Amino acid sequence: MTLDLDAANRIIAGAHAEARRRAVLVSAAVVDAGGNLVAFGRMDGAEIAGPVLAVDKAYTAIANRIATSELATLAAPGGELFGLHANGGGRFVIFGGGVPVWIDGVVVGGVGVSGASTADDEACALAGLDTLGPGHAK
Repeated sequence: MTLDLDAANRIIAGAHAEARRRAVLVSAAVVDAGGNLVAFGRMDGAEIAGPVLAVDKAYTAIANRIATSELATLAAPGGELFGLHANGGGRFVIFGGGVPVWIDGVVVGGVGVSGASTADDEACALAGLDTLGPGHAK
């Protein structure tokens, strides 16, 4: 069970299509189960921080097997994962835009989107994930 380049490119195209629908500019990244970059796309004019943040959001999603938007509360002071953002060599992102990719109950990769609001970023990531069909998000 792997996430191949063709699927990764479909995810990026889906994320970018949702970004256009929302009139925002984003970068989108797909990583494999080991956190290695499989595919990346930056829309013309998207923020310069996107290439780093999109990849790190995808990495965070697979490393923790959870959407990065859910980590904000867990990693807040008093949360059970408080301090998470200070670990992982600074790669862990604890705001929305990263989602894991599931196949048959196993995390096989992650999608990260950056450049708009965290709500827009996450919606674009999920739209990209939708290109794989049902059952790939939790």
